[in-house]
Amino acid sequence: MKNIHKVIIGGISGVLNGLFGSGGGVAAVPLLTRFGVEPRKSHATSVAIIFVLSLVSTGLYALNGILDVSMAMSFIPAGLAGAVVGAVFLKKIPNSLLRRVFGIVILISAVRMLVA
Repeated sequence: MKNIHKVIIGGISGVLNGLFGSGGGVAAVPLLTRFGVEPRKSHATSVAIIFVLSLVSTGLYALNGILDVSMAMSFIPAGLAGAVVGAVFLKKIPNSLLRRVFGIVILISAVRMLVA
């Protein structure tokens, strides 16, 4: 992958993550795939990218007084369990199904955002 592609993916992911809170994965996965990264690796790489971006965004949200730490903490145990389940299933899901499921999740999210 060319360095310019890495700059594009990182920049878009960072802006979306800062605006929407981990929304950068929505862009990172298809962009990584578009630039030749195998779908499973795209999803796993996106998680690593978003992890670091989320740490930065979290710090900035906290500094600006818009982070509800107690609410966030209440979601973390189930989120950790879900992350383990997702990571285990990622290895077992065929790439074609993974792309379809990701697309469906994105479409459902888009419809909800437009309607709500």
